[in-house]
Amino acid sequence: MGNSIADFKGVIPAVLSVFDKDENLDEQGTRAFIRHLMSFDIGGLYLTGSTGETFLMNSEERKRQVEIVMDEVGGRLPVVVHVGAMSTRASIELAKHAESVGAAGISSVPPFYFKFSEDQIFGYYRDIAEATSLPMIVYNIPLAGMMTVDMIRRLSEIKNVKGVKYTGTALYEVTQIKDSCKEGFQVYGGCDELGSSNVALGVDGIIGSFYNCIPDLYIKIWQTVKKGDVEAASTLQRKALHVIMTGVNSGSMIACIKLWLRAAGIPAGYARRPFTNFTPDEQTRLIQTLIDIDEKDGTGLSIVQKIKK
Repeated sequence: MGNSIADFKGVIPAVLSVFDKDENLDEQGTRAFIRHLMSFDIGGLYLTGSTGETFLMNSEERKRQVEIVMDEVGGRLPVVVHVGAMSTRASIELAKHAESVGAAGISSVPPFYFKFSEDQIFGYYRDIAEATSLPMIVYNIPLAGMMTVDMIRRLSEIKNVKGVKYTGTALYEVTQIKDSCKEGFQVYGGCDELGSSNVALGVDGIIGSFYNCIPDLYIKIWQTVKKGDVEAASTLQRKALHVIMTGVNSGSMIACIKLWLRAAGIPAGYARRPFTNFTPDEQTRLIQTLIDIDEKDGTGLSIVQKIKK
């Protein structure tokens, strides 16, 4: 595995940012967590995105997170840095920093909050893409406002735009994007709930939140689909969904993933406000629920094995 966007394939965690109890970025915890993720056969790392609580961090914290991870990875895996911000200027600053520390690529949600026109969104991506030599992965996600297939095709014509992270549920659009964009345009599935379906449709990789805590299950899903055993992959995906929905319905998804990892002795830290963490009773219940799911489904998740030790 190299440090090129061409190698950015397979199961890719949207990496958590590790904060201590006082909400400070925890360098040693971050390094240990990255080593943990790299112990699995993952295809890369996606930094400072939604799962990384990026919009709860300032630019200097985001840069420091990237520096720590890039140093720990040491070129052994491709790293894509999400640089989305409220202004083009801020995003360009983050993009240039990502280039300076050796990232394989950059990514960004479209500009949000204000209702920007398609031409303004196009200009945002063009300006960031032209600011560095790095390949850009466009990020299509409902939280920032979904872009149409035609808009993605238009963006794909920008020189450095090389792919899209598609966090949508209208999976027919995945094939439409592949068909309408230039040859070699990479598509990444962004819905953890639809991992097996995305792989079956031929995406280049899947990028997700729960790959921080159950990467082994998703690597098995990826491999099973690639072997052509769709039925077995669907069964595995349903088992993954049991874990996902527990986290989603916990009231604080990121805090729940971090809780499970901490329970397994993996330093994932705590969620940053305004996200909330859990009371002792809630922690006990959520940890036991994960154990119960694993035992019932017979998945043998490595995180549960660590919790039980």
